[in-house]
Amino acid sequence: MTTVVKRAFKYRFYPTDAQAAELSRTFGCVRKVYNLALAARTQAWTRQERVNYNQTSAMLTAWKRTEELAYLNEVSSVPLQQALRHLQLAFTNFFARRAKYPRFKSRKRSRKSAEYTTSAFRFRDGRLTLAKMREPLDIAWSRPLPAGVSPSTVTVSQDSAGRWFVSMLCDDPSVQHLPATDTAVGIDVGLNHLLTLSTGEKITNPRHERRDRAALARAQRRLAKKASGGGANRAKARRRVAKIHARITDRRRDTLHKLTTRLVRENQTLVIEDLTVRNMVKNRNLARAISDAGWADFRSLLEYKARWYGREVIAVDRWFPSSKLCSRCGTLKKQMPLHVRTWTCDCGATHDRDVNAAKNLLAAGLAVTACGAGVRPQRSTPGGQSATKQETPRREP
Repeated sequence: MTTVVKRAFKYRFYPTDAQAAELSRTFGCVRKVYNLALAARTQAWTRQERVNYNQTSAMLTAWKRTEELAYLNEVSSVPLQQALRHLQLAFTNFFARRAKYPRFKSRKRSRKSAEYTTSAFRFRDGRLTLAKMREPLDIAWSRPLPAGVSPSTVTVSQDSAGRWFVSMLCDDPSVQHLPATDTAVGIDVGLNHLLTLSTGEKITNPRHERRDRAALARAQRRLAKKASGGGANRAKARRRVAKIHARITDRRRDTLHKLTTRLVRENQTLVIEDLTVRNMVKNRNLARAISDAGWADFRSLLEYKARWYGREVIAVDRWFPSSKLCSRCGTLKKQMPLHVRTWTCDCGATHDRDVNAAKNLLAAGLAVTACGAGVRPQRSTPGGQSATKQETPRREP
């Protein structure tokens, strides 16, 4: 049975002054409603009471009737209701222990966004008009929407660099499972090389942050010299820093999208290592390089594209000794310092550290399909057997 994939298409647009003012008001009202509802639910939580979405929706109606919050009536009501739904989802994730307790939105640090459903926008002939606006948005159509498809949800946002974006959620019938193949690949991530494949191929790390490091440092020094307090000069300096960060992020995402799409199209099974990036960036010597590599984003992109196209991603336990294990005879070395990039096993095989690790990851991943070993991290039931214990490599004569 074919499943239609919901896909978000993101475009940049250029609002008029009136549209920018209307959207800025909407962002502020969304943030205000979210914080008011969160405060009400937090107070009820201290009284050991629970408030649901319907109750906060009734509160929103009452807030609009007060003189203090009458300005909430000036913007579309749909983004305000969506903010309450997002808060409800945040509490659902909290009670299910999938997330921390929801936090208040900040005017300076939180993402500026507003979500519109079908009742709050009109999409005709490739022209999108939002509620409370007379003119359609001036969208830069970098790629077309799927033929015959209309968006079900539209999210408008503004990043810290001042750029405006619109994201349209659509059913994309063009996303279909790719023909099954018998190819499999092990993928070892690194810093000297972004990816090393079990085939021996090494993909260079572009180091996008290093390319703009001098410009970023110069812009940050200029920002540090501006007097604090929200002046115009400080706002301009802050925007210059944000633009450099945005350029780095865009380049990194573009590289990762191209790599993950290629890997998913070429391989049926992809084996990666389950790395705890949040803990690894606590290393002060490697934090910048690890963040620039984007390992977490790489895994996220790889997993959702694999679901789209009918591929399989296997995550090997982070404690699996992929670098210290000989991929030929199975001998495990006691120590393997990071500076050792090439080593020779007692069996006579000479290994490139990263290629050897990728080969071992592939072997551990294939053991899952061979005998059902649990190389995925056992979060709910710790202590699952490792694939290496299920299939012990034999020494060659």
